[in-house]
Amino acid sequence: MSAEQREYYKAKYQKLEDLPGVGGATADKLRNLGFKTVEALATAPVRLLTQNGIGEDTAVKIVSAARKGIALEYITAEEYHEIQKNKLKMTTGCNSLDMLLRGGLETMSITEFHGEFGTGKSQICQQLAVTVQLPEAEGGLGGSCLYIDTEHVFRPERVITIAEHMGLEPANILKHIIYAEGYTSEHQAELLENADEVIKENNVRLIVIDSLTGHFRSEYIGRENLAPRQQKLNQHMHKLIRLSRVFNAVAVVTNQVSATPDAFFSKSPGPIGGHIVGHIAHTRVFLRKGRDNLRIAKIIASPFLPEGETPFRITGKGITGDELGV
Repeated sequence: MSAEQREYYKAKYQKLEDLPGVGGATADKLRNLGFKTVEALATAPVRLLTQNGIGEDTAVKIVSAARKGIALEYITAEEYHEIQKNKLKMTTGCNSLDMLLRGGLETMSITEFHGEFGTGKSQICQQLAVTVQLPEAEGGLGGSCLYIDTEHVFRPERVITIAEHMGLEPANILKHIIYAEGYTSEHQAELLENADEVIKENNVRLIVIDSLTGHFRSEYIGRENLAPRQQKLNQHMHKLIRLSRVFNAVAVVTNQVSATPDAFFSKSPGPIGGHIVGHIAHTRVFLRKGRDNLRIAKIIASPFLPEGETPFRITGKGITGDELGV
């Protein structure tokens, strides 16, 4: 599809009712299913629509049209290379972490931070909620943050402190953090399923889930519940990656870890979620405590970053590596 054709379809399909075969009743049904924008519908499985009362022919037709609007089709590697140029990097606000991540967090992918309690996972997320609002010239994305908090750890006063240190207006920063607390795994998944309209209307460029696995871990207990837990996690994370790609946003999740009792001192605690989370999260960063109140961030998996580690410190000003000579 040529650039001219892409622009034509983008202009033609601005809302669900613009799509061929979508009348008022079908549009309402799609919105009730969580597909509130053309962008969200473009990445929807046709099967999900047919399972919820939309005819197969209609489902294929409207999803195909939505996909044309954002050019989801066969393209050459040259065209894909041009699309990849739309990816951006977002600063963490910590120079040592930015160096480890080769410039910061990448849009259109999921970055996972996992580690034991007190290693700085939520502190990093709250700082990212500030740095995403910086202009692109300063390493931000000039957008808002969608913050799904499942462990009641988000603190506005911490955001205010970080914003003040960066010379930003705290009240304005808080206005551009869209917050929701997830009370159960089902509620957490529902919040994300219905987020596409909020993301589009508020120019959200960072989606945070802190933490990804807490509710799933507490609600699906026992081996007999492992399969349904993993299936739900799989669906949840695929929704997250679709949103990050469609809206060119950074996606960040925090993850809990579990120790291996029979490993004693030979093995670090591993992240929860097994292969499902491991395969879908693009860059996985392990956080651990070091000496002298330091934290160590280590890349353990990434399709485009080398393995490595770096120190950082949690201070009253936020996450920093300034005084570490990094």
